[in-house]
Amino acid sequence: MPRILGVDIPGNKKVPYALRYIYGIGPAQSDKLVKEAAIEPDRRAHTLSEAELNKIAELVVQHGIRVEGDLRREVAADLKRLQAIQCYRGVRHRRGLPVRGQRTKCNARTRKGKRKTVGVLKKK
Repeated sequence: MPRILGVDIPGNKKVPYALRYIYGIGPAQSDKLVKEAAIEPDRRAHTLSEAELNKIAELVVQHGIRVEGDLRREVAADLKRLQAIQCYRGVRHRRGLPVRGQRTKCNARTRKGKRKTVGVLKKK
């Protein structure tokens, strides 16, 4: 398994798809990196040499793309800030409810979690 920026990327996948396993690199960014590194998009990740892997890592740093730990810390800090100032979005994050205006009456199971039955208790 090739390793870029401390992340193991799958060796059996084509390079643009394998790069997406790095947190912070999406489809457009990976295509751009492959093009700039002069790597054929049809090549598999396990065929890359150390020089090519270093070239990709260097391009990520050069472009100032925030990836992995730095990006995760930044996102967590943003959420903490929203919660600290008690804005609407922060309150929704804290309660585990949808943040972007989705309805909650009939859906939102991804955010709310498994249904909890609230009902009648049987007398003994």
